[in-house]
Amino acid sequence: MKKTILMVVMTLFVAIAANAQYHRNSFYSASDRSDATTPFLKDKVYVGASLTGLNLAYNGTSDLNLGLNAQGGYFIMDNIMVLGNIGYSHVGGDDPTPDVFSIGVGGRYYIEQNGIFLGLGAKYKHANHNYNDVMPSVEVGYSFFLNRTVTIEPAIYYEQSFTNHSKYSNVGLRVGFGIYFER
Repeated sequence: MKKTILMVVMTLFVAIAANAQYHRNSFYSASDRSDATTPFLKDKVYVGASLTGLNLAYNGTSDLNLGLNAQGGYFIMDNIMVLGNIGYSHVGGDDPTPDVFSIGVGGRYYIEQNGIFLGLGAKYKHANHNYNDVMPSVEVGYSFFLNRTVTIEPAIYYEQSFTNHSKYSNVGLRVGFGIYFER
């Protein structure tokens, strides 16, 4: 049942992103794309935060999964950003690792024409009760601009656990916001 609900959410996310792209194209005229206000240019700085879980994330052990993440990034070239992040998550139910802290690195590639981004990363997760894990991750998201610098960023992600795949690997929906600064 949870997999069916997740598939419906993912399909809805793709439909919303396609519709939002149509409206985003009217936000930037053709002349705006060539000047310094284009969102994903080299040397811009990114700061963001996101909320994960709220039962929109699934792994083999939990009933409730709620996480908070903070991110910072730098565009090393147009449309390519390197990221660092820290996070905290609380897992409910009978999970032996209820409070997990993480630190990680990653990168994003932005498809500027439509605001979709593709992300790769790796996190080190630690909790009491001797739980340590390195988790590579992938994500697909959309940057919906509220104005020229502030975004709402829904994303679908997958994190692979090397400690115990069936218990700790996650798939879910993340909703965040971001701010893009000129350097």
